[in-house]
Amino acid sequence: MNELLGFWAQWLRPSAGLPTVQWSLLLAVAAIAGHLLQRHTGLPKVVGYSIVGTLAGLAGFSGAVWPLQGIGLFLLEFSVAIVLFETGGRISLRWFRHNPMVLVQSLAESALAYFAVYQVLLWLDTPTAVAGALALVAMAASPTVLTRVVADTRAAGPVTERAIVLTTLSTLYVLTLGSARAELMNRPAQSLLETISPVMVVLGISILSAALLALLMRWALRFMSPASENTTIVLLALIAAASAMASHLGGSAPLAALLGGMLLKHWYPRPWAWPRQLGPVSSLLNMLLFVLVSTVAAQADWSAPVTGVVLALIAVRLLAKAVGVGLGNVGSGASWRQALWLGCAMTPMSAIALLIASQFVVASPATGYLIARVALPAILLMEIAGAVLATVAIYRAGESSRPWAPLAARAGKGDTP
Repeated sequence: MNELLGFWAQWLRPSAGLPTVQWSLLLAVAAIAGHLLQRHTGLPKVVGYSIVGTLAGLAGFSGAVWPLQGIGLFLLEFSVAIVLFETGGRISLRWFRHNPMVLVQSLAESALAYFAVYQVLLWLDTPTAVAGALALVAMAASPTVLTRVVADTRAAGPVTERAIVLTTLSTLYVLTLGSARAELMNRPAQSLLETISPVMVVLGISILSAALLALLMRWALRFMSPASENTTIVLLALIAAASAMASHLGGSAPLAALLGGMLLKHWYPRPWAWPRQLGPVSSLLNMLLFVLVSTVAAQADWSAPVTGVVLALIAVRLLAKAVGVGLGNVGSGASWRQALWLGCAMTPMSAIALLIASQFVVASPATGYLIARVALPAILLMEIAGAVLATVAIYRAGESSRPWAPLAARAGKGDTP
């Protein structure tokens, strides 16, 4: 074999290398799997993407490095930033003045998820620092998974819209608190000011980056058509620049994009036309995002002692999210049936949780290892199972315009004598 490789070496030419070939083939397989899964089962394509990434990770695929770094980290942050910019643009700040209970509902489910998971992990003899970090990871819902489920099911309605708003708001809390906690892992705060200052730094830099992104985009929209392909290119370039700048200065790239979308929606309340123009680019980046997350998460150190902790975290998180949504449902304008399906729609975990876990590992490798061995399996399981639960919730809420194959088959059997 060495002689064969030595002979062939003279014919090799510099290129992007074998990793590019591996990733190209992996994405092609993921696209086929996602299409076939949706066609034959009605499940969203993201489930197929995640399954392919999981199999690649379990098989030892070396194209994804943990903790996230370099071009892999940037692509993941950029993909998440595009989704969060769009979901941030669906949140009207004026809406909270007319329906403040939605904000209360968001705070209730996020806080309850954090404290419930934290207490259960302490009860399972998890170190305090590890329990606090895992509670933050568990608090994160996934707008990236939910938006793909909504797109594949063609869903629209109060449950869908509120689920997107609540997952986006929980992402805002997690990105702010998680980035700040990562800064404090190696230098415990001695005073209240030292505890709060990392939060203010992350939030301040992210807000400045978001404001600059929103201002530049609003300026561009003064003389460019929102439906133009060139406007879409400008948007992608500005999001990439704002993401890189926010991360470089000590802020959070996804948080800057999220806040930028909210500010632009506030300053430019007209309907946005460019999401339709983002179609192929957004689909490719989303596919890459889910394959990358599942590939990395599947490389976790799977072991029996950790399984119980992972299952306990998932169960407590699901219950806490449902109870939090229910407690905040009073006066929010939604029925209790809608609150039930809303709680199910908020179960997925994916890229946001992985980004926060990666920050913890980089900040403190020793503590980060203990965090990752629980967080990665939980993220992988809830990326797949959460997407399925969100799909069931949307169909049961009656907000999908596309009939689901299993339900249609069951209805057909019920009609036959």
